[in-house]
Amino acid sequence: MSKAKQHPSPDLPDTTNPEWTAKDFARAKPAVEVLPARLMRKVRGPQKAQTKERITIRLSRDVLERFRAAGPGWQGRIDRALRIASERNRV
Repeated sequence: MSKAKQHPSPDLPDTTNPEWTAKDFARAKPAVEVLPARLMRKVRGPQKAQTKERITIRLSRDVLERFRAAGPGWQGRIDRALRIASERNRV
């Protein structure tokens, strides 16, 4: 078995990653202060348009596969298709 796949024994101390002490925690800084900006997760800003509502819907597998096959943005395309269909079928 290669060394990378070996699991350490939970009974032995981890010498490569020792447990933090109170002194270590006192010295610690927030990630935003020490990591480059390119590594920090981008936070989504305020919504520019009307907020959408999260729901659960069951769709035919073939319909869903066609929308997903077109790549990213498939949920927005489903939203547009449903909007067009609802406008056509107004009572």
